[in-house]
Amino acid sequence: MNKNVYSIVLTDDVIRAVDRQAYLLGTNRSNLINQILAEHLSCVTPEMKMQRIFDEISRLVDSGFVRQQSNAMLTLRTALEYKYRPTISYRLELERIPGEYLGRIKVSIRTQSPQLIELFGEAFRNIACIEAEVLSEHGCGGYRCELNGANFIRYVLAPERLPESEQGELIGSYLELLSAAVKTYFACPGNMGAVFGKYRQDLEKLINQNDII
Repeated sequence: MNKNVYSIVLTDDVIRAVDRQAYLLGTNRSNLINQILAEHLSCVTPEMKMQRIFDEISRLVDSGFVRQQSNAMLTLRTALEYKYRPTISYRLELERIPGEYLGRIKVSIRTQSPQLIELFGEAFRNIACIEAEVLSEHGCGGYRCELNGANFIRYVLAPERLPESEQGELIGSYLELLSAAVKTYFACPGNMGAVFGKYRQDLEKLINQNDII
């Protein structure tokens, strides 16, 4: 659904009210007006589809996450059981018009500690290998990820046949699974084999019961 530029005339009072509400919702004037008109006229916009996905994820994830959301992005933050309890964030960025990928998940940890960065890299190298292998076993060759220091990006394949609520449920379940594995690993880095063995089993179970992600 493409966007074009149109000129409309609105009163100053309406614009002030729109701008206040847009600020509270973390969006801009044009997006809010588009959303209001679409809801009033029963049109389904890409933003509405993204919101349905975010709503389902927010419903599923546990209270250990702190959430922050904008139109095309949902960020979940939680603390790790490691020394000074560093914060790790999981940011889901959705494409307005999805192609092969629905969007991407960026996992990052804010630290200057070389030891912590090395542990992060070790964890996500294992996770990337497991995910690539499991998806390949299920006939999917589109797995794509990037690891750069304290940042890991994993591209989310678009399960087009699923409605947005089920896409959100699948992504939310994946994030819960991923976060649990990462938390367990940082709490006891020496138990890597058991942690990632369980992660493989849980990921296979998730994919067997649902769709490719």
